[in-house]
Amino acid sequence: MHVSSGPPVRPCARGDLAAWAALAYAGMPSREYHEALWQGVREGLEPSDLAARSRFLLRHVAAGDRVLDVGCGEGGFAAELARAGARVVAIDVAEEPLRRARALHPDLDLRLVDGEGAWQLPDSSFDVVWAGEVIEHVADTAGWLSEVRRVLRSGGSLLLSTPAHGPLTLLALALSKRAFAERFDPRGDHLRFYTPQTLSGLLRDFGFEEIGVHGAGGLPGARRLLLARALRSRF
Repeated sequence: MHVSSGPPVRPCARGDLAAWAALAYAGMPSREYHEALWQGVREGLEPSDLAARSRFLLRHVAAGDRVLDVGCGEGGFAAELARAGARVVAIDVAEEPLRRARALHPDLDLRLVDGEGAWQLPDSSFDVVWAGEVIEHVADTAGWLSEVRRVLRSGGSLLLSTPAHGPLTLLALALSKRAFAERFDPRGDHLRFYTPQTLSGLLRDFGFEEIGVHGAGGLPGARRLLLARALRSRF
């Protein structure tokens, strides 16, 4: 199973992308690949659409909730959740973002997990799983969602964000060779591209219900961001 933590913004330097791609093509372990990705990200870089994602997250988490932050990066969202009274465990598949998170937020429960196997976390141990800008980086989506479902309690909430690919966005990409090449650069670290319909269908197929997906940022039809909430089915 491939569990990827996305850097705060997608890297865009062509030389860096080529170097990172070379690591992947050489068959290096997932850990080394993601360590290399994070080495190319400036420390303290603010996550994209921070305000919108924070409002969404805090709206659906209550004080006392047991929350798992998957792909926690430098720990900004996990720290917000902790300040709001949640009991947070934050995980990532690379040590570099966790090193940064420990320096910034020494009181957080931060853990390194295997990007290719099961998470060392008990079944049904969280009320909420939060995955901000992670699912688009995941190669083994089925394995990743199976782990999310396993660690969530029955009726628990999955909250996630991912870049949006609505109709106007897709039209703009189709009309611009440059924009298309930048969005779908095969050397980039985004492996999956979601619309509200495909994301909803995926979550439904993996045993989630009461699924809500909406766009944020940008114009209607050309939103930058998808925000999704779904409940783990009780059976």
